Amino acid sequence: MSAETPPCQLLARQSHDYRDWLWVAPPHDAWLETNGGSVWSADAAICQAWRARGNRVYDGLAPVLETPVAGAVLFWPKTHALGEWWLLALCAVLPEGTPLQVVGEHQGGVKRVLKSLAALGLGCRKVDSARRCTLYATRTAALSLSPEAAWTTFEAAGLSVASHPGVFGHGKLDDGTRLLLETLPDALGDPAGRHLLDMGCGDGILAAWLSVRGASVSAVDLNAFAVAATRRTLEANQVAGEAWQSDVYSEVAGKFDAIVSNPPFHQERAIDYGPAARLIREAPDKLVRGGCLILVANAFLPYPRLLEEAFGDFTVLADDRRFRVYRAIKR
Repeated sequence: MSAETPPCQLLARQSHDYRDWLWVAPPHDAWLETNGGSVWSADAAICQAWRARGNRVYDGLAPVLETPVAGAVLFWPKTHALGEWWLLALCAVLPEGTPLQVVGEHQGGVKRVLKSLAALGLGCRKVDSARRCTLYATRTAALSLSPEAAWTTFEAAGLSVASHPGVFGHGKLDDGTRLLLETLPDALGDPAGRHLLDMGCGDGILAAWLSVRGASVSAVDLNAFAVAATRRTLEANQVAGEAWQSDVYSEVAGKFDAIVSNPPFHQERAIDYGPAARLIREAPDKLVRGGCLILVANAFLPYPRLLEEAFGDFTVLADDRRFRVYRAIKR
């Protein structure tokens, strides 16, 4: 089987035996999933794919490894600060001196790894370069810095919001969510006592806003960092709510009075309408009769057709030329 993604194609041409290594934050690539080893990922879909092949999976943010690993390969993410978190986390989880390789695309900023490693006092050498990717090698070390230092908070909409690199809207309230929050009082009415789902919860600001107003809130996201951020946001605002990982509705049971979402349409640098399309298509099955889906999206995204196909009709509640807020009701 041939590797599909450029970083994996670079790894595939190495003579190194990676079978007992830990793959960290990898992309979807069947070659990688069949190559052996174990995986540590914050992405629920990645973890599900690896489990389906019988591989050992670590999906927590601070796992205890069940068996020793010969080394680890970190796939550098597009968010540089998230890559630095992974470096700190690996040094915290793995024994000192464990071989560590870092691979990534030039377009994704992998060459900045050299400065990050130097700042942490980790030596580094270049192993290989091809397919507009580079592979570096270093070793883990005992560091004084903790991965916990990456967590920050900001204030928005009268709430204290937890934030982490790699979580949507890191460090600020994005304009789409702001428009959605402005629209929700009229779009939703009084949420008190109603069972609501925040799909793609991100930093948890929507979940907290709804819970403060008396709703019974469930919140899900594909990303473990987002789930952790939402839990922290709910706790910081002293409100109740549940948050867990789910690949769209894969881990969601029951029906809701409303689903609220600012759905993503990127997977790393690539545009990916798949999750949002699933969110819309499968929403009627997760709503009670008369329940509604309320979502905000960039105005150019092709969601009107999907909403019409799933619900029959829909309403545009707000449009500031950049973003639109849609509402579709299950009849």
